[in-house]
Amino acid sequence: MSKKNIKVLVAAHKKYWMPSDEMYLPLHVGHAIAKQEIGFQGDDSGENISAKNANYCELTGIYWAWKNLDADYIGLVHYRRYISNKNSKLAAMLCQDKQRAILTSKKAQDVLEHADVIVPTRRNYYIETLYSHYEHTHDHRHLDITGEIIQLICPEYYETYKRMLQRKSGHMFNMFIMKKELYHAYCEWLFAILGQVEQKVDTSAMTPYEARFMGRISELLLDVWMEYNQVNYKELPCIQLGKENWPKKIKSFLAAKFKNQKYGQSF
Repeated sequence: MSKKNIKVLVAAHKKYWMPSDEMYLPLHVGHAIAKQEIGFQGDDSGENISAKNANYCELTGIYWAWKNLDADYIGLVHYRRYISNKNSKLAAMLCQDKQRAILTSKKAQDVLEHADVIVPTRRNYYIETLYSHYEHTHDHRHLDITGEIIQLICPEYYETYKRMLQRKSGHMFNMFIMKKELYHAYCEWLFAILGQVEQKVDTSAMTPYEARFMGRISELLLDVWMEYNQVNYKELPCIQLGKENWPKKIKSFLAAKFKNQKYGQSF
């Protein structure tokens, strides 16, 4: 088994603990518009869209890697959210030392012997479809416009897109590790769509939280692309560092569903 060169960006906008594993590359996303340095590689070198981070979120990092990073496999995680080394959700949840449960390069090497992509386990919304959840928490017109763009520039994906929106689960967070050739193909497709969406959505009256819609749309597009192209992927659990406020998350989820109270912040 030849060793693969795997590089996984850790998207960050503040100083935080980072894994020592050489597979991980801490990346300051939105570096072009950042107010302070945090000591990490910026996403504003070479060809980049770092200045669009307010709308594109971690996608400015994904774009930067597409244009500037050379590796056999390229991926992205978040500074507080990682793909886990554990094989089950339960094992990841029960692990006391979350930092030690983060995916290692050795485990990634082994998994990628049998799959072209690693993604976090699907997030299940149970009582919501992906479309209705977005409609209740954000602005459904973003998804309608995205569908129109797909029909226009890559219509062969449209039926898959419609089908995906009616599901109750998906691979979220824009997190994955992907074979370079697939990564480049995915980015080519993804940013062509988002570039058109960007031109059609008026952001002038949006709050900073609402303005991050491009990152949210892209979360839903990964499954469309993987399913249409029959990508061979492996799921591993998602693990979050620090405390998660599940009561607040559940309360906000139900308020959005039943009281039409849109999200106003991340949880």
